[in-house]
Amino acid sequence: MAHLRLATANLALTTRIPIPTRIAAASISTQLHRIALQPTPARLTSARRTFSTTPLISAKKRMPPKKQVVVEKIRLGRPSNNLKMGIVGLPNVGKSSFFNVVAKCDLGKSANFPYATIEPEEARVPVPDDRFTWLAAQYKPKSEVPAFLTCIDIAGLTAGASTGAGLGNAFLSNVRSVDGIFQVVRAFDDAEVIHVEGDVNPIRDMEIISTELRLKDIAWIESALDNAKKNARSAGNVSLEDKKRKEEVGIIEKILKHVAEDNKDVRKGDWNNNEVEVINNLQLLTAKPVIYLVNLSEKDYVRRKNKWLAKIKAWIDENNPGDLLIPFSVALEERLLQLGSPEAEAAELATLGDNITGALGKITKAGYDGLDLVRYFTAGPDEVRAWTFRKGLKAPEAAGIIHTDFQKKFVCGEVFSIDDIKEHGNENGVKAAGKYKQIGREYKVQDGDICYWKHG
Repeated sequence: MAHLRLATANLALTTRIPIPTRIAAASISTQLHRIALQPTPARLTSARRTFSTTPLISAKKRMPPKKQVVVEKIRLGRPSNNLKMGIVGLPNVGKSSFFNVVAKCDLGKSANFPYATIEPEEARVPVPDDRFTWLAAQYKPKSEVPAFLTCIDIAGLTAGASTGAGLGNAFLSNVRSVDGIFQVVRAFDDAEVIHVEGDVNPIRDMEIISTELRLKDIAWIESALDNAKKNARSAGNVSLEDKKRKEEVGIIEKILKHVAEDNKDVRKGDWNNNEVEVINNLQLLTAKPVIYLVNLSEKDYVRRKNKWLAKIKAWIDENNPGDLLIPFSVALEERLLQLGSPEAEAAELATLGDNITGALGKITKAGYDGLDLVRYFTAGPDEVRAWTFRKGLKAPEAAGIIHTDFQKKFVCGEVFSIDDIKEHGNENGVKAAGKYKQIGREYKVQDGDICYWKHG
């Protein structure tokens, strides 16, 4: 504590001033010396101003704001890079025929009677990508490996499938094993192709599939709720695990209300991370992304008109807003496939009218994107290859897709984007532009990155 005394002709002013440092004391002493040299009235005014405006105690430094921790949203579905789309629908709507043309194979057992397909068939379908085509032309490698989408042909579902009708339990288990759904909807009239419901009505058919998937989910959720309640009753009140068991009951009850009372698919709910974890453990059917494939006659597809399309779109908007609808024609795609080459297909499409294209590439891309799948590339004279992964993957895990040792012994990565090399011509141009970067463990690999991994 220091004591300073200020005297004037008419005023004796004694003030105690705590001075935490010598610097502060020197500063105030200097100001008092200046005041003493001024005339009496000025000294008093200046002294008042000095002691009212000069901070006597150093203000505390403001603490920097706390860094906000960003909690990443957990996705619905399996945390995997190897995801599959299942082809679902009523019998005789064109599922197996679609599977055959998209996979360019004859595995799907298409026939004019229900349940021609019993056991699911699987195929890997190349995903069209102009960036991959450009890279292959640039590097001229010995081998080219594009990204693939795995598609599963699943037997037709019928009304009552959720209770076992028409081998429904087995077929719904097959649906449970996939990660997304291509729902094929019949909107073509053909007297020679029978319909299990007697006539063509896409709205009714979509209602049947939607109802059966929800009913099966309800049965599974109710069973899970019974088990959760038993676990909660036997839990204590001490550990975090005990608390989690009790919270799980409330979460499952919320999911059950959403599906059974609100009549909504699980994927259309607003769920927090704890709830998503429970949903993912339940492997619910209505949690899977759905893309509606409306199978038209060739004539309707070419002229882009069909009496059901607007009604189908309205049904989707009302019941599952945001889900994608893609019109296509199995009949046209089968005919194009028989032509044997892309050039012959293009020539045939040109005869049908302006801007008429097949829909298989669009469908494949939509399925790939719907599963949140993206790809990075490795490129060189030996091979140009696309590596599929789910969005948000960090560098070590992305490297591990090639080989587990790349992840375990990860050192760093060298990365640039496909857009960079297209802009600057080659890797040397990318480096000269400063776009060639070295990345560490926390880097999230982006769609279209070209990556070279370094490992121990």
